[in-house]
Amino acid sequence: MTTESSNPEFDSLFPAAKLDRRGFVATALGVGFALAAQPIMAQTAIKTDTNGLTAGEIKIGDLPVYRAMPAGGRNLPTILVVSEIFGVHEYIADVCRRLAKIGYLAIAPELFFRYGDPRKYTSVADLYAAVVGKVPDKEVAADLDACANWAKSNGGDPARLGITGFCWGGRQTWLYAAHNPNVKAGVAWYGRIDGEVNDRTPKWPLDLAGEIKGAVLGLYGGKDQGIPLEDVDSMQMALKKAGGKSQIHVYPDAPHAFHADYRPTYRKDAADDGWQRLQAWFKQHGV
Repeated sequence: MTTESSNPEFDSLFPAAKLDRRGFVATALGVGFALAAQPIMAQTAIKTDTNGLTAGEIKIGDLPVYRAMPAGGRNLPTILVVSEIFGVHEYIADVCRRLAKIGYLAIAPELFFRYGDPRKYTSVADLYAAVVGKVPDKEVAADLDACANWAKSNGGDPARLGITGFCWGGRQTWLYAAHNPNVKAGVAWYGRIDGEVNDRTPKWPLDLAGEIKGAVLGLYGGKDQGIPLEDVDSMQMALKKAGGKSQIHVYPDAPHAFHADYRPTYRKDAADDGWQRLQAWFKQHGV
């Protein structure tokens, strides 16, 4: 019987191995690419320099974080950046630098650090089983809260808080926008909408459509093998019923991880359009 897992990264790379849906301390964040995401398309990967920026890894308590911001910036709009299952490697660090180049304080926490280093795994299935699948949503929310609180006294404007995330981080973007009333806006890139309910993942974006604070823009691929379009349609309807500001845009011909410029799934047209939509969305909603 062909079934479906709660891990779209696994589904997109190994679509024939689906499971029933319902039924580390980091020392060099942002260096290199995730081994489990091979092959790496180095010729297409975007590389953003640090000229004019303060950028690099720090710690917020015990939490390893990559942050980038305009050098000397004060009262900056703040974006929390939530990684894929591969953790805070070069792609996520570069996203932070891209955001910093346009005026943001961008903070990407290594949310898997208590369980292992995602960059040491060569198998997506092993990575998910050993690390990612052990991370409870409530812990993610607490770590993101710590980042938002840190930003208040380190160059960020607490009145202009946003969040964006990719895949696993896309799901967390929806969840955090429902958790933190201070979030003005979010952009969720192909985040799972529905899935297995357990102690670690008690609720999914579809369950929380009516509880989202601020406004979330969901960006999805019509040819995503891990996120059914039926789920996307259900979320669209739930958001409409809730009457909030959130909405979803679908790129009909895009696969999962179409923004990941270091992977074969990258689709430049959709990625560029999505990045423009992200910027417009944050500005529209006060971030």
